[in-house]
Amino acid sequence: MANIHWKRIVVKVGSALIAPHKQGCSSHYLLGIAQFIANCRAQGVQVVLVSSGSVAAGWHRLGDVKQPSVSQKKAMAAAGQADMMATWDKLFDFPSAQLLVTHGDLRDRERYISIKNTLFSLLDHGLLPIVNENDAVTTDTLRVGDNDNLSAMVAAAADADALIICSDVNGLYTKNPQLHDDAKLIKQVNEINESVYAMAGGATSEVGTGGMRTKIEAAEKAIAHGIETVIINGFDPDAFNRLLKGQNPGTLFTPFDQPMQEHVHWMTHTSQAQGEVIVEDNFDAPLDDQETQLTSDDVVAVKGNFSVGDTILVRKGDGTKLAKAQANYSSCLLSFIAKQPDRAFAHDVEQQTGPILSDENIAILE
Repeated sequence: MANIHWKRIVVKVGSALIAPHKQGCSSHYLLGIAQFIANCRAQGVQVVLVSSGSVAAGWHRLGDVKQPSVSQKKAMAAAGQADMMATWDKLFDFPSAQLLVTHGDLRDRERYISIKNTLFSLLDHGLLPIVNENDAVTTDTLRVGDNDNLSAMVAAAADADALIICSDVNGLYTKNPQLHDDAKLIKQVNEINESVYAMAGGATSEVGTGGMRTKIEAAEKAIAHGIETVIINGFDPDAFNRLLKGQNPGTLFTPFDQPMQEHVHWMTHTSQAQGEVIVEDNFDAPLDDQETQLTSDDVVAVKGNFSVGDTILVRKGDGTKLAKAQANYSSCLLSFIAKQPDRAFAHDVEQQTGPILSDENIAILE
């Protein structure tokens, strides 16, 4: 890493830094982060902040609750979000803006583009976007679930150069450093594979939802978009000073030399499949070639309920994932024509309706 060379970065801050004791927000650990953001902006670097902590910040507002229900957690998030924004605002001498999203927003292409445009507009006018998952209203089917992965999706939407993920340890270790004295810090990762994931344990914080594994998942999403990713110790102010000097205080994940195209990355890492189309195990046609488009003759089964425009997964019967793509058929219609014994009738429907998959929104997974 040379001297700070980024033009736009995303900084992800977790609940343990925001509200470490579930007794409201604390600025104790946030001062160094705020100073880092201010220094970056002073150097002309645009910053997007992804901040967890609304549930932890609002926990005490509902009294002494040990095991809150889902509705109680949503109420905590609603109460804590205001406190969290107020805490950040006190630490900055420039304006900020709140952007609450769900995975339902991100996986819908039209809303995803709207989020991109909002981020660009805020940055162009000198505001600091502060992004969080809208925990007060989201459901299990619409939520990302952790802000590590959310930060990677936001970084891709913002066309960021770097993603900085704050952790409670210095970076990725060969073992959990809180349990093993012989754990060694890995300074740089050039490829994320199963051996890298094997080093990650579970969440170590009582107030957070992610652990090292979700941070690696986020890094994998980000580097595929060409985004340099660094996991650092957010509790260590010197880590941010070292970043400003162009040094690596944690674990650096190097980006792809040839990043995915924007729409392919969105389809692969942000859009969520609403159903599946199963093909024969010996299917080998290139799905992104207009000459070899998928037809009902190739379909063995249709799983899930999806509508026209939804993202679907195409896979073989043995489980091999072939592609994610936008469906031009609903699951009901596709299942109906695939089961027709009269193939001439099925082909007539396809000629009128068009190809099963959109050739504009498709990501090959092989």
